[in-house]
Amino acid sequence: MSVRIEHAPRTVLETLQLERLQELLARLRRVPRGEGLPQIESLADLEKLPFTVKDDLRATYPLGMLAVPRDQLRRIHASSGTGGTPTVVAYTEHDLDVWSKVMARCLAMAGLKAGMVVHNAYGYGLFTGGLGFHQGAERLGALVVPVSGGVTARQATLLRDLEAQVLCCTPSYALHIAQGLREAGIEPDQLKLEVGIFGAEPWTEGMRERLESELGLTALNVYGLSEIVGPGVSAECPEGRDGLHVQEDHFLVEVIDPDSGERVEDGTDGELVFTTLTKEALPLLRYRTGDIASMTRERCVCGRTFARMSAIRGRRDDMLIIRGVNLYPSQIEHVLLAQPGVAPHYQLVVERPETLDEVTVWCEPVEAGTNPIALATTIQQAIRERIGVTVTVHVKAPGEIPRSEGKAVRVIDRRVPT
Repeated sequence: MSVRIEHAPRTVLETLQLERLQELLARLRRVPRGEGLPQIESLADLEKLPFTVKDDLRATYPLGMLAVPRDQLRRIHASSGTGGTPTVVAYTEHDLDVWSKVMARCLAMAGLKAGMVVHNAYGYGLFTGGLGFHQGAERLGALVVPVSGGVTARQATLLRDLEAQVLCCTPSYALHIAQGLREAGIEPDQLKLEVGIFGAEPWTEGMRERLESELGLTALNVYGLSEIVGPGVSAECPEGRDGLHVQEDHFLVEVIDPDSGERVEDGTDGELVFTTLTKEALPLLRYRTGDIASMTRERCVCGRTFARMSAIRGRRDDMLIIRGVNLYPSQIEHVLLAQPGVAPHYQLVVERPETLDEVTVWCEPVEAGTNPIALATTIQQAIRERIGVTVTVHVKAPGEIPRSEGKAVRVIDRRVPT
């Protein structure tokens, strides 16, 4: 069923979803946190269920929301905790098997086959990226190079010498690897790369063009979050590259208005909400991700019937309000990468000198010797014309913007909390 369900009629998929949702609720009612959950007769009744938020996980740190005995756990992952108490997620053997299946499905959709060489530069450890891609690729019979992040010169050498066909990492780190290749004198045509599977941070079509140009591959988007499973919640197909297919037989997806909590129509941006249909250790009902995207349920050109989510526009808590204009960092990226001569490395510095927030854009030229004042003026005008907000632009020398080995730090918030 794991292959056929991707192309099944929506009625078949929704029948399976309802059965799994009812089984999930029956399991949850047997643990304290599931007491009083309502009966669900149809998927339309999903709105009767309460939302879950990250603070619920933090409030029960470390494992207070488990739905199985601790002796059934086989692995722990966790967030970095940079925003406070880390969120800890646990997996049973069944959960790890499901994770491997959905990750393998995403990789197969991208074109990964048995025997291919996968260069996995996602971080290993408590972060779910490295092990998620690793176990999915091995399940398909691929040869995995578990290089993780760091030592970019070694990344370049291994890509060439081991003839990797698939590159897996964050898009910002892929650009750092591309720079390492240039510094090592390795041209894209000396590599065997065919596809790159990039995620863990929002990225734009402009970034896709840069990645494909600099690395000579097809760049595909993948999405996940540790609270739901890790990477493998959704991914793009190369045929369409028009939204990420959500693995709906395991993850029930909604899009809601971030303020009211009401569902929005397909095609409308809102906050992604997921219910884990098959997770044992830490099943979550209507988990509010904070990620902003839209949804379509139209059949894809590839023939799959799973719902497709747009690329992430940004996070709800990343949205800035600059002089009355809502602004996401990805909007700045879109404008920057559309400008000739601008490198795909940038940061936004947010400050509140008086009563209003102000943004300064730090970016780099592609080539040394570029007139920084002229380029800054061009970028500032483009941002004002396309987004409707006035920002300050500082063009730094090539290489001055910090490079990331994992998730890029795009926003530096210098506002003092009131």
